[in-house]
Amino acid sequence: GFQATLTRLSSPSLFKNDINTVLLTAQYQTQNRFRFKITDPKTPRFEVPHEHVGPFSGPAASNLQYKVDVQQNPFGIKVTRASNGKVLLNTTIGPLLYAEQFLQLSIKLPSSNIYGVGEHVHKQYQHDVNWKTWPIFSRDTAPSGNMDNLYSVQTFFLCLEDNSGASFGVFLMNSNAMEFALQPAPAVTYRTIGGILDFYVFLGDTPEQVVQEYVKFIGLPALPSYWTLGFHLSHYDYGSLDEVKAVVERNREIGLPYDVQHTGINYMEARKDFTYDKVNFKDLPSFQTYMHDYGQKYIIILDAAISTEALADGSPYQAYERGQSQKVWVNESDGVTPLVGEVWPGRTVFPDFTNPDCTSWWVEECKIFYNQVPYDGIWIDMNEVANFVQGSSNGCEQNDLNYPPFTPHIVDRLLYSKTLCMDAVQKWGQQYDVHNLFGYSMTLSTQRAIETLFPGKRSFLLSRSTFAGSGKYAGHWLGDNAATWDHIKWAIPGMLEFGLFGIPYTGADICGFFEDVTEELCRRWMQVGAFYPFSRNHNTEKRILQDPAAFGADSVLVKSSKHYLNIRYTLLPYLYTLFYKAHTQGDTVARPVLHEFYSDEATWSVDKQFLWGPGLLITPVLDPGVDIIRVYIPDAVWYDYDSGAKIWLRKQWTDMYLPADKMGLHLRGGYIFPFQQPATTTVASRKNPMGLIIALDDNNEAVGELFWDDGESTGEMLATECNYFTVPQNVLQMNVTNNNYADPNNLTFEEIKILGLLQEPVSVTVLQNNDVQNSSHNITYNPVDKVALIKGLQLELGKSYSLRWTLGTSVNEKYDCHPGLNASKEKCEQLGCVWTEDLSSLRVPYCYYNGPDNAYSVADVKYTSSGVTANLTFNKSNLKAYGKSTLPISTLRLEVKYHNNHMLQFKIYDYANERYEVPVPLNVPKSPESTVKNRLYDVTVQNKPFGIQVRRRSTGTVIWDSQLPTFTFSDMFIQISTRLASQYLYGFGETEHTMFRRDMNWHTWGMFTRDQPPGYKMNSYGFQPFYMGLEEDGNAHGVLLLNSNAMDVTFQPTPALTYRTTGGILDFYMVLGPTPELVVQEYTALVGRPVMPPYWALGFQLCRYGYENDTEIAKLVEDMKAARIPYDVQYADIDYMERQLDFTLNPRFTGLPALINKIQEEGMRFILILDPAISGNETNYPAFTRGLEKDVFIKWPNTNDIIYAKVWPDLPNVEVNNTLDWETQVELYRAYVAFPDFFRNSTTEWWTREITEVYTNPHNASKSLKFDGLWIDMNEPASFVNGAVGGCRNQQLNFPPYVPQLGSRSEGLIFKTLCMEGQHYLPDGSPVSHYNVHNLYGWAQTKPTLDALRNITKERGIIITRSTYPSSGKWSGHWLGDNTAAWNQLDKSIIG
Repeated sequence: GFQATLTRLSSPSLFKNDINTVLLTAQYQTQNRFRFKITDPKTPRFEVPHEHVGPFSGPAASNLQYKVDVQQNPFGIKVTRASNGKVLLNTTIGPLLYAEQFLQLSIKLPSSNIYGVGEHVHKQYQHDVNWKTWPIFSRDTAPSGNMDNLYSVQTFFLCLEDNSGASFGVFLMNSNAMEFALQPAPAVTYRTIGGILDFYVFLGDTPEQVVQEYVKFIGLPALPSYWTLGFHLSHYDYGSLDEVKAVVERNREIGLPYDVQHTGINYMEARKDFTYDKVNFKDLPSFQTYMHDYGQKYIIILDAAISTEALADGSPYQAYERGQSQKVWVNESDGVTPLVGEVWPGRTVFPDFTNPDCTSWWVEECKIFYNQVPYDGIWIDMNEVANFVQGSSNGCEQNDLNYPPFTPHIVDRLLYSKTLCMDAVQKWGQQYDVHNLFGYSMTLSTQRAIETLFPGKRSFLLSRSTFAGSGKYAGHWLGDNAATWDHIKWAIPGMLEFGLFGIPYTGADICGFFEDVTEELCRRWMQVGAFYPFSRNHNTEKRILQDPAAFGADSVLVKSSKHYLNIRYTLLPYLYTLFYKAHTQGDTVARPVLHEFYSDEATWSVDKQFLWGPGLLITPVLDPGVDIIRVYIPDAVWYDYDSGAKIWLRKQWTDMYLPADKMGLHLRGGYIFPFQQPATTTVASRKNPMGLIIALDDNNEAVGELFWDDGESTGEMLATECNYFTVPQNVLQMNVTNNNYADPNNLTFEEIKILGLLQEPVSVTVLQNNDVQNSSHNITYNPVDKVALIKGLQLELGKSYSLRWTLGTSVNEKYDCHPGLNASKEKCEQLGCVWTEDLSSLRVPYCYYNGPDNAYSVADVKYTSSGVTANLTFNKSNLKAYGKSTLPISTLRLEVKYHNNHMLQFKIYDYANERYEVPVPLNVPKSPESTVKNRLYDVTVQNKPFGIQVRRRSTGTVIWDSQLPTFTFSDMFIQISTRLASQYLYGFGETEHTMFRRDMNWHTWGMFTRDQPPGYKMNSYGFQPFYMGLEEDGNAHGVLLLNSNAMDVTFQPTPALTYRTTGGILDFYMVLGPTPELVVQEYTALVGRPVMPPYWALGFQLCRYGYENDTEIAKLVEDMKAARIPYDVQYADIDYMERQLDFTLNPRFTGLPALINKIQEEGMRFILILDPAISGNETNYPAFTRGLEKDVFIKWPNTNDIIYAKVWPDLPNVEVNNTLDWETQVELYRAYVAFPDFFRNSTTEWWTREITEVYTNPHNASKSLKFDGLWIDMNEPASFVNGAVGGCRNQQLNFPPYVPQLGSRSEGLIFKTLCMEGQHYLPDGSPVSHYNVHNLYGWAQTKPTLDALRNITKERGIIITRSTYPSSGKWSGHWLGDNTAAWNQLDKSIIG
């Protein structure tokens, strides 16, 4: 280093007694630590007599990470980072002031990311640099929102330079009253009223490294006893030992994990240290045994003031008498007379813990009392030091120590307020200099007592007042907080700061010290408090008891507290290992998020969440009346602790739903967490089997450590140390790096849980020294959450092992990789899939995907309050297997919309190229109306491979999970699978089903509207891509795929469902019920409520195809009336038409108009049939000629030529020979027919006119058929020739690369219908092929028909249609088609 003499420049004196010449001593102590010290070379000044930090001696440091420059006039010192030249610390921003009682130095910093300095209530962890001044002077004052100096004195701060992580820390070794000011430059100023300026600068590449450097310097923190990491209970005002025991018993009875009981000063006689109340606490001498019998511990409190008064029975108070005789008190300014003040017991003196004689006396008193009342640890309080009178019972003298020229902005602006006179004398010096060391010196003395009472054991030491280095021996709690929502929030920055200060064993009083707590606040505080390193519920006198059991054994608070304390106890091996790393290398335990994710600027101010070490993210609820909170998910893989499921959020803010009994708890991918089965005490839990949670990262890797010893011994560590790591090749290495401890419980690792394993492990091999070990374990795998659980292992603690697991595909996880025709081993392997012939009678696919990947990955995921968007990218690794029309589209768009609280939509489409979308309007809000708080669902978008997961929020049940290998999206083949919540699934149609609940045992059902009478696995008239799913708990949900292309669905026992469609997009709508009936209500609200039928349509109806003439119908009506059979509606089928031509009247039915009028007069109704096909072979057929004029017929694409097919209409002037076979009749007698395109507006006008002229014949009124309803048939549309007369022209559309599993599959899509290339025009004029809208044909016909009917009849009327699509019910009813007179049709009709 170097030295320099600094001479004061001429300037006015601020606070008199300026020191004109000072000495600067700089030391390059280590490559990362620089010290500069400014002293008075002529007159010795007070320097802190630190127990750990002594004079520096050591070799000169080399390879310095910093460079130091001194500016001469005016003086300044600059410290620069050697690697990049960044100036870290520059004191030239302000003058150096150095007077007898005022020293000041300002430091310009490279960033405003400043953390630390205390003790205060910092409402945020990252300092506000907007002209804030924080006083530093130990003081007994309760935390509040004021900028008060509190119990401890910590002058260290950390500065994060930038997003590289590079950081440095600054520590001022000074124990005088001071203040720390921040300004926006950014800069900080230290102002102190005594001692010297003794600065240390610590450099690190990360914030965590800086803390390690600092903590190694001031004294690495104590390793806590294992039992002290359990849960503690305390209360200031237990009235008696019976009351204490009642609390202990009731919390034992509820099974609360709970290790330690504290008693406040009420156990003492008249609040005197080293006494106990012989009346109310008469059995206290046996209380430790009572606790030990249950595996629990007992802690006493000791205050830093000793009563001068006799005991209640008049006998001398021996602790005082012995101290008095040994002259161990703090003295008045004369150095002889004990200073007398007043604290809890009344008139008191104050032990001078800086005096070795006092330490000996204190140790002896602790020992004498221990022999009367055994205890397990000591909690020291009131050691700021606190005094209830100002200075002393005699007041304080008027002098420069009690009234210095400058007083920092401390509480009351009076140095001796609530403490001792500043001219009081201790062994280390005057109170003016050593006040801030009182708690520190008491800690050192109490540590000596613990070493004497518990030789070789760590015990427990907790102090309210701390100084740099206190953490070497003691923990700290954040003092007398209040039961308010502000204080639960402010505790987190406080806890994180004490981690910086090298006191990781810290926490706030859970549920608050002052004020009565509400159940909600205490419940939320117990949740977060379960993850304070020091976890203690404590409150003051005259307040309600707030131990968990006080809220009732069945309360949500108790259940939630037990849940999270059980997690704490489960993870104690991990927490203990973190403390070991703190103890040996200075790591933080409760860790700021920014320490792990410093490259992400969003984390720099995160202080309502924190980590345990690197791997456990803790997200509490800190506000009243909320269960949705805004949280930050850092940039890593995260798994929900309870379920093990990956959350697919990273590097973004999100709303997290955390109901009354839940907080956020997430495990970070890339880490291995040692755990142990929990118990209600650590004595019991340490005997339980151990395990590992392996949370895999993006590369399927993870690492972890375990430190294990007896949990209480000091001295040379007898311990087992292990490290763990996994590699992508599915191997876990368990390496023992040190083992000189044999646990008496013969502990074994019995359970390993692997999170994020995309495939099922079918076997696990255990090896030791490369030898395979016998292992009778069992493996379970949850494919929804991707969690593997290996149980029944017997891996001994202290031995090295490796575990290898083999991934495979179980039968139920086989997803068909070649669902098309003619699958073969060769074609299968060309697709990169696996071929295994399954010889069972089940329809298990022979060709199935090899692993979970679906070749789409996700980018640009954005979650908002109203939905999610993302881009999906195809990984082009296997292009040779695809033809042009099945080549996956390279970039897709995903949109998820939270339409309302019970309904969402997720849509996947090609945003670069417009594709056909179903033109069926649905009832969705113009903009999403859901609220974060009330949504019934949570959605995550999964990456690698892509998937969407929808979870019912109230139960956690996953109701949609498409992260499966099947997903592909090409021009003519789109496939997506989802896992189902249960085997209970209903819906999809129209096909004849043998039962209402679907059989999930490897069945595929085609959907494509066709003139097909009901038959097993035959696609029939309607197209209904909707299902309702029941969940295992009886909740229900519904899913609609809004797609109108040819499709099939495969059910498998996974349970899972695969959709395959031949075009369009994927547009799913989900409703969440939660009851089956509500699902139907929500679904019909979406697609349209069913039409209200007229009352008469609920009566009995009669019809027959084959009435010979109107006389037959008239006779039937009379016969029914005569038989008095209830009967409302009569129909006529196509028999009434002339040669089956729509809008005509057969000569055999000339009496039909009169018959209709007659039966209507008698209270009945009449319904006529209409088919869509219009004959083109007539010379005078207005329906056709007007159709040509209006251009209503479906044509060949890009031509003006109508596509002709054949249906019922016969040619004119032919006599039909019904004895010929069907095909011959069709060829010889059936007319060419055209099909109206019902999407066009012109078709609607034409159709309405034709129907109107049937109802009111403009040429002959006697031929008017006054129908009440219409029955539309053959509208799939049906054709008696495949495609068209003369065949179709587009092979690919009619025989697409994938033909769904339809009836007559080998005949392609044209079987019994039109050519797929037929051209339709939507109402907006845009062209669309029949390939896309075939399944909408009947739907498109229905509304125009109802509108025409109502317009004509001016009544509600009814339409009955054979072909349907979702929302057809808005306009019509439906019958189940051309069934058969057979017994098995009865039950199937109910199912339909």
